[in-house]
Amino acid sequence: MFSIPGQSPVTVTDKAAAQIAKLMTKQDAVGLRIGVKKGGCAGMEYTMDYVAEAEPHDEVVEVGEARVLIAPMAQMFLFGTEIDYETSLLESGFKFRNPNVVDACGCGESIKFDETLGTAP
Repeated sequence: MFSIPGQSPVTVTDKAAAQIAKLMTKQDAVGLRIGVKKGGCAGMEYTMDYVAEAEPHDEVVEVGEARVLIAPMAQMFLFGTEIDYETSLLESGFKFRNPNVVDACGCGESIKFDETLGTAP
């Protein structure tokens, strides 16, 4: 929908791809659908769900055995994002490095996007 031919809308690190593939097998899913929704103190939140099938307009990114499906309404907000998986002493989880984010709340659960996204020049 918002793709550039020959360029992946998101990149997935090797660690994230390994974790996505592992959880896809465990969940018996065809992929991990990522999106955004209104919520949180900064205004928007990422969504992540393992799904049994792709929707017709999902953007599909495959890295090895991992498959990431980007919901249509989220594509413009996620373009250029790197998805990583980090493990520390206290927590582990997926991390989104998104160039379209202009602010985030203190807890790191919600984000604010550049307000010019989706507007005509």
